[in-house]
Amino acid sequence: MALFIGLLWLALAIAVAMGAGLVFRQGAVAVAPRGVAKELRTAPMTASFGMMIIVIYIIVAVFAPLIAPFGETEIVGREYEPWSEVNLLGTDNLGRDMLSRMIYAARNTVGIAFLTTALAFIIGSVLGLLAAIMGGWLDQILSRTVDVLMAIPALIFALLLLTIVGTSIVNMIIIIALIDSTRVFRLARAVAMNIVVMDYVEAAKLRGESLWRLITREILPNAMAPLVAEFGLRFCFVFLMISALSFLGLGMPPSTADWGSMVKDNATLITFGDITPLLPAGAIALLTVSVNFVVDWQLHRASGLKE
Repeated sequence: MALFIGLLWLALAIAVAMGAGLVFRQGAVAVAPRGVAKELRTAPMTASFGMMIIVIYIIVAVFAPLIAPFGETEIVGREYEPWSEVNLLGTDNLGRDMLSRMIYAARNTVGIAFLTTALAFIIGSVLGLLAAIMGGWLDQILSRTVDVLMAIPALIFALLLLTIVGTSIVNMIIIIALIDSTRVFRLARAVAMNIVVMDYVEAAKLRGESLWRLITREILPNAMAPLVAEFGLRFCFVFLMISALSFLGLGMPPSTADWGSMVKDNATLITFGDITPLLPAGAIALLTVSVNFVVDWQLHRASGLKE
């Protein structure tokens, strides 16, 4: 009986999520430019739901000071107070409002993850495209260096480097970006290697086009689809790594709201049947799944496959 009720609630939640995604897609089609609206009409329900969640997270991150009832580090009561009308999700281990901390964490965690992913893509894509175009000793040096770095587990490598250089937001962004850029390098190089042998690239070389114009005019536009899809996947991995490092105490500073550290700081409540520590973990999982829904749709579009 309990299993049946659980499945019923799950089916209801899925139906509500898909309905909300459909409403969001219709609204987006109504306000989007004609070209974008045409693409949105073909989006599956999962992608529509994913885009809706991403937009909600962005709105919460941008307007966090206006939405949060209290400040990010403001102590509003005793530690571990239960849910109430004043503190809707109770307080944490220092007496700070959990709801406010979760809202500010959307800005901190998601914003830093996006910045880190963008930096990783700039480094990895530029080096990967250069390796594919130039070849020779440059390709060999970069490829072998990336092979060595990728042989080390990413989380362990990040923990080691953060222990050496010290924990700070800047150090964390640089270290994770450098580690993750190796994955981007491999993809960018593999995609570019298939493009540089095309006739139009050879013709551009014979015309005397500069290296910059070869990359920006001939190679990058044709490699954009897999790189954009990879950006979404890498964002998820970076997002999860930042949360994992914060959970282990080597990520965000203690005063900075972050979903990973919030799970660690309030984990003791689980032993008393309080689900509050699971809410930051749920926020991490929901964004990860939503981004993957959108990435799957983009990969399907880029593959040229039809339903």
